[in-house]
Formats: sequence, C-alpha cells, structure tokens
Amino acid sequence: MMQFLKHFNLFGGRTVKTGISVFITALICSFFDLPVIFAVITAVVTIEHTVVASIRKAAVRFPAAAIGALIAVMMYSMFDKGALAYGLAAMLTIGICHKLKLDDGITVATITAIAMIPDFGDNEIVSFIVRLGTTSIGIVVSTLVNFFLLPPNYTTTILKNLYMMNRTASQLLRKILLDVTDESRQKTSFLRRLHRQLTTRLERTEVLLNFQREEWKYHRHSRGDLKQLVYVKEHLSLMHQVVYQLGNMLYARETTPSFDENEKELILYLGKLYAQVITDKTHTISEEQFKLVEDLDQRLWEWREHHIEQRYGYRHHFVAEVVLIYELLSFHDVLEEMHLLTKKHEDHIITYDD
Repeated sequence: MMQFLKHFNLFGGRTVKTGISVFITALICSFFDLPVIFAVITAVVTIEHTVVASIRKAAVRFPAAAIGALIAVMMYSMFDKGALAYGLAAMLTIGICHKLKLDDGITVATITAIAMIPDFGDNEIVSFIVRLGTTSIGIVVSTLVNFFLLPPNYTTTILKNLYMMNRTASQLLRKILLDVTDESRQKTSFLRRLHRQLTTRLERTEVLLNFQREEWKYHRHSRGDLKQLVYVKEHLSLMHQVVYQLGNMLYARETTPSFDENEKELILYLGKLYAQVITDKTHTISEEQFKLVEDLDQRLWEWREHHIEQRYGYRHHFVAEVVLIYELLSFHDVLEEMHLLTKKHEDHIITYDD
C-alpha cells in the first residue's frame, strides 16, 4: 500500500505537515473541551510554503480572525441566524480586512465570521472569545509545525527544473532550425507550446528559488548550499536570455526565411552542436563549434551588406534571415557564459540526473 502511495507521490512534505497540524490542533481543542472545527480549518489554510511566509502571515491572520469574529457577533446580534447575517458578515469582513491591508488573513477571517453564526450560544462574548481562541490555536500550531517539522527543501525540484529547461530549450531549438532549413516542417502551435512550457517552468523555478532563500533565514545551511543557490540564480538569468532568443527565432521563422543550401547546412549542424552543449552537464563547447560560429558571424555581415538589397530591393536592417543568424550567434554567447558559470561553481554544483 505504501509503495502504491509513494508511486503516486500523494504525501509531500506540506501534505504531511498539514495532517500533523490538524491532528495536534484537534488534540489540544479536545483536551480543553473547545470546538474543534474552527481551529482545524484554520490549521489547514495557514500551512505555507516557507517558514517566513507562515510567521509573516500568522501576524496578519490573528487580527483578521479577530475582526471576523467581532463582525460575526455584531451580525448575529442584529439579524440572528438569518441569511442576511451571513451575507453581511462575509462582505464586511472582506471589505474591512482589505481596507486594513490584511489581505493574507481574509480567508481565515471570512471562514471564522461565517462559521461562528450558526453556533452562537447564550453568551455572545464567551462565544467570541472561544472562537477567537480556537482560531488562534490553529494559527499557532500550524506555524510551529511548519517551523520545526520537515523544513521545506526545494533544491531537488529546482535542479530537476534546470535539467528539464535545458532539454526543452534543446528540443525547441532543433525543431525551429529543422523548420527554417526545410528539413522538417513543424506546426507553429507545437513550437509555441514548447516555448510556453519553457517560460512557465522558468517562472516556477524562480518562485521556488525565492522560497528556498526565505527558508534559509530560519534554518541552517552550509556555504556549499549558498554557493549552489548563487549558481542556480545566475543560471536562471541565462535561461531568460535563452527564452528570449528562442522567442525571436520563432517570430522570424514565421516569415519564411530563405537561405541557400550551404547556409542551411551550416545552421542545421550548428543547431545540433548547440543542442548537445545546452544539455551537457558542464556545457562544454567544442573547437568545431567555435570555428562554425566564426563562419556564421561572417555570413551575418554578408547578409547585411549584400543579400538584403538584392533579395528585397531595399536595405531593411532586420529581415528574418539576419534575425535568425544574430540570435544563433547570441545563443552561442549564452552557452559560453553557461560553461564559464559551471566551471566557476564546479565544486558546489549537484546536478540532477534523469
């Protein structure tokens, strides 16, 4: 059974911490004979990705919950348990919390306000204190569990994302150049989907990187961990350039560039070398690639000086062919920077293996 659950990855660290938070919260409330439901709901919604976020948002959620409980008392006093009490409690809680810049606590506050109304007892003040107390238990317990138990570590996921981004960039580059050189026609929708996948993974990885940086403010980390984080940050910066260059190539490819057979052969073979370099762990560049890049650089100036006016009848500076050659040269520059970056941090890099 456990192997089955492990295969489907049902129990991540955050899931386990949520379950433990709910268990401890319910245990405490039951011990003191307090209503459990408010506390456990709060415990579920207050587990965050990082300790920093838990602490910061806990400081917001407590006053927000107090506002929600107070509004619930007021609405109950005025409208008893009617539908109007629920609607106004929700609206006022959301509006006031937003006005007071307590947005991170709006969910907890609104749940507290609405859930309190049907369970009011004879003494409204006692109900207010009890509800606020149980909500506070859920906030405190979930924050402490997030701090002490299974500290989040996003390093493996970040490294996996880097690995997958390199592979996707390699695949997309090859597909674009196969299309440009008429070796194999590619659907525009497929190429755009690959580019979106690359962009999305890059954005998600940057979010995880920020999570990891925040997490280390409260948990111990080695100097090697810090250097690896620096490497990832700089690598992601280079990946931004890769995404931008591939996007420009996609745009240029849609205008049906025209190369002669020698140019097509050069571009196609150079793209193959690029694809190998970007997926290589050390991004090592061969001497053959350097020589071909010099040849491509010469072709760029030839296009600028001769081909454009002959083929188009006017001197346009950035026709599709020039854009593609320019972006391929820029791509090579990025690969060089990747290799230098990897060499600089080689003692502290832990790569992800497929």
